[in-house]
Amino acid sequence: MSARPHVQQVNFQQGFGGGEVFTAILTDALRRLGIDTRIFVGLEAKAWSALPLASARLETLRGPGELPGFLRGEPPCPVLFHTLAPAEVVGELRAQGHLLLAFAHMPLYGRDPRPLMSFDLVVAGSHHVIASLRAARIDRIYPQPLYGIAQLDRIGANSERVRARSRYDWDRHKVRDRLLGVLEPLWQPFVPHPEFARRPGLTLGVISRITPIKQFPLLFSHIAPILARHPGVQLEIFGSGGYASVRDLLRALGPMRDRARFWGHQKNVVAAYRNIDFLLTGLPEKEALGLNVIEAQACGTPVLAPDAPPFDETVMHGATGLRYRDPREDGGADFERTLKLLLQGGFRFDADRGKAHLAQFSEEAFRERVRVLIETIWTGRS
Repeated sequence: MSARPHVQQVNFQQGFGGGEVFTAILTDALRRLGIDTRIFVGLEAKAWSALPLASARLETLRGPGELPGFLRGEPPCPVLFHTLAPAEVVGELRAQGHLLLAFAHMPLYGRDPRPLMSFDLVVAGSHHVIASLRAARIDRIYPQPLYGIAQLDRIGANSERVRARSRYDWDRHKVRDRLLGVLEPLWQPFVPHPEFARRPGLTLGVISRITPIKQFPLLFSHIAPILARHPGVQLEIFGSGGYASVRDLLRALGPMRDRARFWGHQKNVVAAYRNIDFLLTGLPEKEALGLNVIEAQACGTPVLAPDAPPFDETVMHGATGLRYRDPREDGGADFERTLKLLLQGGFRFDADRGKAHLAQFSEEAFRERVRVLIETIWTGRS
């Protein structure tokens, strides 16, 4: 690099999810590479307090429309959008000399690609997302995925006890959720909040936000009847979601609801991962990568996932987990075969065999991918 760039990042997401964790991961990698960065966030964003961002500069704005005015007069630099801005905002920033990048945090299948068309370069976190960008005929794509790493040192990650919390993460865009979100603190003092304790048997865990892209209700509509046939299986759900997402998941869990427990969002994700035997992912096609898959494997917890992208990139079958045929294709027959194997003790996490696979998701490997990306961008601007 002929000069050290300053990279701006933009993330106006109000909730807490993989995109926010990834922003923190990228910020740390840039810092370790000696690259200054600043993150523009929304006024009501609460997620950043749960992430180790002590060295990052956070700038709060009302929305992306304020960016051109804020950056006017500053030296041109790369601006990476984790949440997209309207084309007119992108155009104003380009006129100021900035290079505009967008990070595609989700695959584009079934989504409108036009919001990405105005950016100079689109960066993605997996080959699965890159394939979706190409299918949408976006031609300015960075060809290598950045992937991600396990970000386990969140505030409280090593100290906070795992206790039952609200299973809801109210969607502020919905009137019903906003109303229930106001009322929830009134009933919460009367709801028990027991501390987590393992139950006998095989423990499967969901450690994720309960959002539509995970498709948990659809997944469990196929596999809950199978789980119900095996009384030695317990299900623990660590995560929260909007009213409709939780309602639909509860309905899908009907056949085995007495063995499914909700614990809500947890800061101490390390304890959650280490108190389950296998992580259950959602369905694949709307998933970009699955940082929870990376985190689980970093804790030595194997993963059960459908045998499809992106999980064929993140789960080494037979070593760091097992991939089974999508239950929508075979009615869950392969999932049940896999479940019986687990109940018989026929699989163990093999860190030695999976060493090279897991190395892709190390801090060193991620930092090198970020270094190459920044150098590529900076060389192109020289």
